[in-house]
Parts: sequence; structure tokens; C-alpha cells
Amino acid sequence: GKATRHGGRAGAEGVALLLALMQGLGEGARNYRCRFGGLDLVLLDHDTLVFVEVRFRPDDAMVSAVQSISEAKQRRLVASAEHYLQRDGSNNTRDCRFDVIAIPGDEHHPVVQWLRDAIKA
Repeated sequence: GKATRHGGRAGAEGVALLLALMQGLGEGARNYRCRFGGLDLVLLDHDTLVFVEVRFRPDDAMVSAVQSISEAKQRRLVASAEHYLQRDGSNNTRDCRFDVIAIPGDEHHPVVQWLRDAIKA
């Protein structure tokens, strides 16, 4: 059949999650929401908790996926991650990192960028 565009935001998160699971990461949470905003994906990379911001990027976007995340947004991500950690005390001893997964707008050239440790908490 005709290829359909992966359904925007939710589709991009699904692609990112699939990619993570294929690479052996575990799923901690999806679409975690709190008063600070929220987290698109929380993954488990062995003993490291990975907080993922999924960016859906049209191919002609002039700024990179990481550049598109404002400092205010980064602060909200860090606050959301801290909220997630406090909610579940078992995570307190884990290492954490922030990744950005950029999904391109053109599904015919789906070069997904996975930027590990993209945001420094």
C-alpha cells in the first residue's frame, strides 16, 4: 500500500521507542507527565536511566534537534526527571543521562539521529 507518514508526534515517539527496544534498552515510561511538563520516554540502559526528548524534525528545518530545545525547555526536562526520580525511590542510586532522538519528517529518508548525553543536567 501507499506509505503513510508516521503520525506526527505519537508516531515519532513510537519510532524512537522501537529503536531503543531493538538496541536492548528497557522501557521505563512513555509520555510521563508532571507539573513541570514531562518526559517523552524514560528508558533503562543497563543501570542508567535515560530521559529522552523526542523531536520530530522536518528535513528543511534550519536548526538542529538539540538547538531546537530552548534553555527553558531543558530546565523543564531536568525538573521533570527529578520529579520522576523522587516518585520512585528505587531509582535514586542510578546514573542518569538525557538523550535526544530526532525523527526526520521525510519517511523516505528516515535517518534517525540519536544524540546521547545531549543535554547536561
